Amino acid sequence: MRADRVFAYGAAAGLLGDLLLGDPRRGHPVAAFGRAAAAVERTLWRDHRGWGALHTAICVGGATGLAALASHGVRGSRTASVALTAAATWAVVGGTSLGREARAVGGALAAGDLDAARERLPHLCGRDPQALDADGVARAVVESVAENTSDAVVGALVWGAVGGVPGLVAFRAVNTLDAMVGHKSPRHRRYGWASARLDDVAGWPGARLTAVLAAVAGSDPRGAVRAWRADARKHPSPNAGPVEASFAGALGVRLGGTLSYGGRVEHRPVLNGAGRAVHVHDIERAVRLSRRVGWLALGVSAAGRALLAGTGRDSSTRKGRTA
Repeated sequence: MRADRVFAYGAAAGLLGDLLLGDPRRGHPVAAFGRAAAAVERTLWRDHRGWGALHTAICVGGATGLAALASHGVRGSRTASVALTAAATWAVVGGTSLGREARAVGGALAAGDLDAARERLPHLCGRDPQALDADGVARAVVESVAENTSDAVVGALVWGAVGGVPGLVAFRAVNTLDAMVGHKSPRHRRYGWASARLDDVAGWPGARLTAVLAAVAGSDPRGAVRAWRADARKHPSPNAGPVEASFAGALGVRLGGTLSYGGRVEHRPVLNGAGRAVHVHDIERAVRLSRRVGWLALGVSAAGRALLAGTGRDSSTRKGRTA
């Protein structure tokens, strides 16, 4: 079986597995990677970019190398190759858990239990929930759903299409490290620099594809494109900007504004200023849009993988004729 078909069948099975099972409560491979990365940090940490770069290289290189060895070990079996791709896809994507957490916060808000919604919000993002009213919590959820659609689903599929199982694993390793050390805390401002920059690079193609697909799958494609073009560059994150702006336009809501992280207040630009304020029911709309984007991303990634495979075969054929 060709590599493009192995990826298509395996990734589809992995996404279906995520839809049916979600993330396991215990023994998740990403959690195991996080524990290993934390152990490496305890050994290597210095307030220095070079040591942080070494940490990134060891963790990402180690995870990717193990994935490459596993792929090499099953390459003689089509069934095993598809199964490994399915398992890797299921392990690295998190669309179902993202939707469940968003809906849990939305359910608490709909029931009028703001305290419960605030308590649940840290499962989705790192903002200070006590500083948010009900609409602020709803806005934080929609923004988190948008950003994590790229980080937890689309980006992984893009790199899986490029690099197979090692690509899937490498992207999740980079994204997980960014969440662990890539933020601007005093401890990680220098040490996490390499992880943060690598995450920006790795997330670039998936973020743009997510923005495009949100426009395609949303109820207002023109509004999504307009918000993306007008406001994405205003966002401090080069990858969250296009995604959140496109989601805002697609949903017809206004995102951005004042927020608080770790006691630090940030005044972010407004995305899709012509939209209305986010309400509780927009959480469900965002989750549904995220799911549509994820399945569309599978189709695009599988088609891209097939195109790459076809281009490689054509090149080999031309060389053979020339010889």
